[in-house]
Amino acid sequence: MIDNHQKNIATFIHLSTFSRFVIPLGNFIAPIVLWIINKDKSEFIDKHGKQAINFQMSVFLYALIIGTLSVPFFIFNIFNGFDFFDFNGFGNFNISIGKPSALLYIGGGLGVLAVIGFIIELILIIVASLKARDGEPYNYPFTINFLK
Repeated sequence: MIDNHQKNIATFIHLSTFSRFVIPLGNFIAPIVLWIINKDKSEFIDKHGKQAINFQMSVFLYALIIGTLSVPFFIFNIFNGFDFFDFNGFGNFNISIGKPSALLYIGGGLGVLAVIGFIIELILIIVASLKARDGEPYNYPFTINFLK
């Protein structure tokens, strides 16, 4: 039987990922600390803690991949018109705003995808917290199980 204390700890493990808005890397540190302290007290807490940590590591990996893919598109678009061998200084420097390249559209699309992913992440954390509060198991979608 899962008591209210176990439900509260599991809920707080999920909600502690929001500490990243106050503490750098708080979305990793806070759930890991809470999980390590309480994982032996209950299998329910252990499962929710592992799910929260696995989800945060998966989201970090996905963000790293999207960032790695989108940055070159922006860099290539910025330096598209520069001729580095015949650079005459800043006296003749001008920026012409013309038709955006396809690279900018691809990079912008990846940026929009990252924002949508962030919003979905916030929603899934809230859903997991509510499931933990109700004493139900929850598995985040698209999560790589680093901790088993």
